[in-house]
Amino acid sequence: MRPFPILALAAFAVAPSALLAQSNPTNDSVVAKIYDEGMHHSQAPRLAQVLMDSIGPRLTGSAANRAANDWLLRTYKAWGIDAKNEQYGTWRDWTRGVSGLSLISPRTRVLEATMHAWSATTPVGGVTADVVVPPPASEVGDSAGFARWLAGVKGKLVLISVPQVSCRPDSDIKFWADSAVYAHARAERDSVARDWQARFAAAHVNPRTFPQMLERAGAAGVLSNTWSRGWGVDKIQSARASTIPSFDVSCEDYSLLARLAEHGQHPRVHAVAEATVAPKESPVFNTVAQIRGTEKPSEYVMLSAHLDSWDTGSGATDNGTGTITMLEAMRILKLSYPHPKRTILVGHWSGEEEGDIGSNAFAADHPEVLKGLQVLFNQDNGTGEIDTVQTNGFVNAAPALARWMSAMPLDLLKNVTLMTPGVAHNESTDSDAFDCRNAPGIFLTSSDWSYTDYTWHTQRDTYDKVNFDEVERNATMIAEFAYEASEDPNMIARTPRVPGVGRRGGAAGVPACDQAPRSWATATRR
Repeated sequence: MRPFPILALAAFAVAPSALLAQSNPTNDSVVAKIYDEGMHHSQAPRLAQVLMDSIGPRLTGSAANRAANDWLLRTYKAWGIDAKNEQYGTWRDWTRGVSGLSLISPRTRVLEATMHAWSATTPVGGVTADVVVPPPASEVGDSAGFARWLAGVKGKLVLISVPQVSCRPDSDIKFWADSAVYAHARAERDSVARDWQARFAAAHVNPRTFPQMLERAGAAGVLSNTWSRGWGVDKIQSARASTIPSFDVSCEDYSLLARLAEHGQHPRVHAVAEATVAPKESPVFNTVAQIRGTEKPSEYVMLSAHLDSWDTGSGATDNGTGTITMLEAMRILKLSYPHPKRTILVGHWSGEEEGDIGSNAFAADHPEVLKGLQVLFNQDNGTGEIDTVQTNGFVNAAPALARWMSAMPLDLLKNVTLMTPGVAHNESTDSDAFDCRNAPGIFLTSSDWSYTDYTWHTQRDTYDKVNFDEVERNATMIAEFAYEASEDPNMIARTPRVPGVGRRGGAAGVPACDQAPRSWATATRR
């Protein structure tokens, strides 16, 4: 998923207590049981350790993704909760092996580098190659000059990203420097970025398709850097080349290679990239569990979080925390509220990082759930406490949510803002698959906890970044939400509030539903 700043969406944000006076939660024995189990007997650390340390990152289509599906299935069944792995398609199956880069000339240094997901491999034993950088615009001249340069990249490792003047975060420079020094540092950074863009503009080359040009030219591999603007952290996702290996190199080491190449000091690197690729696409699953309703089994309260992740780090805060939050909420409900009025479902989706594929497939395949959906609660942005409840344009959702929240213990809600009603919009997360079909998906936004810079899609997204005080609070709150939504005698009316036409014109409306591709081959043909 992408990080979610709170946007100005013509919404009215208030504390829930301002909408409805707090009732005494001790008057409801189920509320008290949920609170006691969630806050005093949490299993979240134990569950998270298995998911994040033992299973690890869960790239869609991989063996680890399927292992996580199976672990969830076993866990739910051990708790007496019905669960199943529901296949919705197939995807490419890639598993990381040993990889690394070492500078061998003009000096020796082990470089901090990570093979991208779905990268091609090197020959057995690796490859040793010179490192080159695209020439400045003043040298390349035009597309013909660039073509002449491109003819010389065969057998070489090519740098494809802008090198940073400094890998010290701007925030740190601003803290220590006076205004003139800070302004100069920013100007230097901007100048280098403009120079890099000019290299491609002069050659009429799209930087996004540059890796494909390099593989056709016979390059030995591509080296890139997507610095996350924080100390020692990169955004590491998927390879753009399909037949040659692709590495993310840390900001510091990437800039080192770029300086050596720019100054004619002939950097030479040994690269190893090993991976296992299944000969054909493998099945992909959503894990779906339920506690069946006793009075209204065909009406649903649904919990939602994606199980898949990128392949670096451990997929901890994106979205292992959401996965554990929903898993723990279901455990709490099974113990504290085992006979709900409405059926309580949970969806652990795969394929979110590839465009909400699993949740879209489920929504398309289960019209009965959409028809009977009271509400869906989705959480997908880190370890922080839930601080905003976004109603995504459902006009009548906010009063119901305020009513449910008024029955919860105050310490669960002390920092929560309720958006009333907001407008229909795309959040780039799994609740979109329901909202676009006019089924009320509520997005529960967490406080940042440096998610945007330091853990979202980075190699630092690991178990140690999880704060379990916040996770147990979130799981308890969501269990309380599920209980109140199940008990409410009324269904949330599905009246959407859509954006109007903006000052710049253009049609506005509820975001269109994506048609989920059911295979990697289908997705690549789009």
